[in-house]
Amino acid sequence: MAQVVEEWYKQMPIITRSYLTAAIVTTIGCSLDIISPYNLYLNPKLVVKQYEIWRLITNFLYFRKMDLDFLFHMFFLARYCKLLEENSFRGRTADFFYMLLFGATVLTGIVLIGGMIPYVSESFAKIIFLSNSLTFMMVYVWSKQNPFIHMSFLGLFTFTAAYLPWVLLGFSVLVGASAWVDLLGMIAGHAYYFLEDVYPRMTGRRPLRTPQFIKAMFADEAIVVPRNPNIPNMRFAPPHAEGAHQD
Repeated sequence: MAQVVEEWYKQMPIITRSYLTAAIVTTIGCSLDIISPYNLYLNPKLVVKQYEIWRLITNFLYFRKMDLDFLFHMFFLARYCKLLEENSFRGRTADFFYMLLFGATVLTGIVLIGGMIPYVSESFAKIIFLSNSLTFMMVYVWSKQNPFIHMSFLGLFTFTAAYLPWVLLGFSVLVGASAWVDLLGMIAGHAYYFLEDVYPRMTGRRPLRTPQFIKAMFADEAIVVPRNPNIPNMRFAPPHAEGAHQD
């Protein structure tokens, strides 16, 4: 059993494996009182005045208590992050990392701006960890890119993947969880989907080009294409991100 888990873990793509590992280690560390959540949560004043910049990252790594909700989010993270990285972003690790960076920036911006708006500032002030929202963003993006896949929710009913975010949102409301967390993930996910997929088709321009310094952080991956067993496998360099969209 341990060997199967180890093999499954090693086969994960680099971004998914890194994020899942960081999330589990951080959450377990907080549960064992090795790490204090008070040093991780998003606090704009401490970021600006005390230069605690790490909070902009660590608030995406802590998933609260080690309970059923934690297991659900680890499943969503391992599944949909992996599906995106292996399929939609196959051979485009830099672009996938940039998607997560974009989502984290949008989520942080929404919370900071929302905290300054009267009547809703109290709701946003309670959102100090955005890990669940970033996970939900990945679920949303995957559902938009794979809208016709048939799915089942707890074996109770079936639906297509296009409705997955709404099904999960309804489930969160039923169990008493904050709907804001899921809604923020949907907003960030839709912003990315519109700018990356819809807007380029409408205008021919692609605003979310991955910066060169991020591309330099990741080596291009070779894509193996299965062929006839009598003919050796061939390796091709992955297409450039720009090549996937006509400018």
